[in-house]
Amino acid sequence: MLVFKSAFRLSLLICFSFLILNETAAAQDVYAAWRKDWLQKAREFTPALKTTIKKPVGIVRIEKDASAFQGWKAVNAGGADQLYSSSINKRNSSIVVDFGEHLTGYCTITLKTRRSDMDAPVRLKLTFGEVPAEIATPFDPYPGGLSRAWLQDEIITVTVLPATITIPRRVAFRYLKVDLLGSSPNFDFNIADLSFKASTSVRMTPPALTAGTSQIIKDIDCVGLNTLKECMQTVYEDGPKRDRRLWIGDTYLESLANLYSFHNDSLTRRCLYLLAGLANEDGMLSADVFEEPEPHSHNTRLLDYCYLYNVALKEYVAGTGDKQTGLDLWPVAKKQLDIARKYALPDGMMDYQKANKEWWVFFDWKDGLDKQAPLQGITIYTLNQTYELAKILGKENEVADLPAFARKLKNAAHKSLYDKKSGLFISGKDRQISYGGQAWMILSGVATKAEAQRALKTLPAVTDAVHPGAPYMYHYYVAALIASGLNAEAKQAVIDYWGGMIKKGADTFWEVYDPVDEFKSPYGFFPVNSYCHAWSCTPVYFIRKYPEIFQR
Repeated sequence: MLVFKSAFRLSLLICFSFLILNETAAAQDVYAAWRKDWLQKAREFTPALKTTIKKPVGIVRIEKDASAFQGWKAVNAGGADQLYSSSINKRNSSIVVDFGEHLTGYCTITLKTRRSDMDAPVRLKLTFGEVPAEIATPFDPYPGGLSRAWLQDEIITVTVLPATITIPRRVAFRYLKVDLLGSSPNFDFNIADLSFKASTSVRMTPPALTAGTSQIIKDIDCVGLNTLKECMQTVYEDGPKRDRRLWIGDTYLESLANLYSFHNDSLTRRCLYLLAGLANEDGMLSADVFEEPEPHSHNTRLLDYCYLYNVALKEYVAGTGDKQTGLDLWPVAKKQLDIARKYALPDGMMDYQKANKEWWVFFDWKDGLDKQAPLQGITIYTLNQTYELAKILGKENEVADLPAFARKLKNAAHKSLYDKKSGLFISGKDRQISYGGQAWMILSGVATKAEAQRALKTLPAVTDAVHPGAPYMYHYYVAALIASGLNAEAKQAVIDYWGGMIKKGADTFWEVYDPVDEFKSPYGFFPVNSYCHAWSCTPVYFIRKYPEIFQR
């Protein structure tokens, strides 16, 4: 009996301890009460992908051309009929197929014998490329900083012909190079059929631009729509070739473009709920999440992306009128404000040095960019945008301190970062002048309209100004031009930058584009760059939101 009572007490103690531990764990997870519902809603909004069978338009030669993008161009070498009528053998061991447009999905190839019996296996190497240089540049020895496996080359070995093979890996490409690695000289074979199952969650065609729109703006809009379409899969992917995951910064810009084009609002809802459901237990968002094998966080702590979640949610609610999603996710937006409160110093300046040590503070793929001014600006911008969201949702009383908080940071920024003599905003101990610094000081409202116009008109003449390194920062520069009332300059900036990519052959816009360095890569090897990238699609947003600027 004594033993039984002791065992019973021990059982009670274990159960009690278990309950205490569970309650403690739940208390540590600030979103414990909502996660399950958020993830369920994310599942419910998963789109059914639309698939389309695509066929090659012909074959091409990849030729050197110093005037072409990255030194290579595709030259027409025959139609699709020539592809299917040509033998593959040692004399004709390589062929490049052009599908005529950027596609994302799965490739199927059918091979058959043309002469004699197949007396040995056939081994082929298939290389998928988004741009001609990706086809022409040897991948090995691989010098890049990211996984070599991102490069899209596959080897297949076939022992019996005829055969139809579907490559199991999803690829994103326009050009396909087929190289013969091994076969017997005693027989010939050929490609009997080649098809591609392309996928996207886009199901509608946006309205045409006005008749008076210039051709270059129409072209930019078309390529921007193609870029957005390819990245809209079951989430807003950053790039369908690489990284193929959901990033907050890309999602914000994609959702803006989507609001004014494809109107696939359920995809935006899915992404917002998914990011919320996979946030860290301390309430801070992960900058990116994976869908497979189960949705999970990558635990990337990127400061400016946490802020941009609030802005994306506000733009979504304002653009669609879907207050329920805003109310559901309000706790997440409210929690991200803790970042501003943690790093704001008594004088109203953000503690950039501390924030930069504890977070990845990104803003742009640009070496040497000082981020003090951008961080101060985006903090103020986020405070203002979150307060606008609160007003839409009737939650102003929960964040009543935001207007005064934003004013304090705004006044401090103007006092510390504005150089009256030059009319420009500086950043950091070296007083750096950058496009990003001006953009965020303007978007945040730190600059008056007159100061903004002066800064942006002065900026091009500053020889050591730090330029944007990618279309991502260029978006905010164009947004700043529009916010300053410099409409003609904004239109010209879009034509010069994104139109520059089109003139160099882009049929989707690229992850990284520096007009003076076509080989720029944050990863040490330009073929691993993404040449269809979400954050590059935003001319669609500008062109369609501001027709009075861009469609006249």
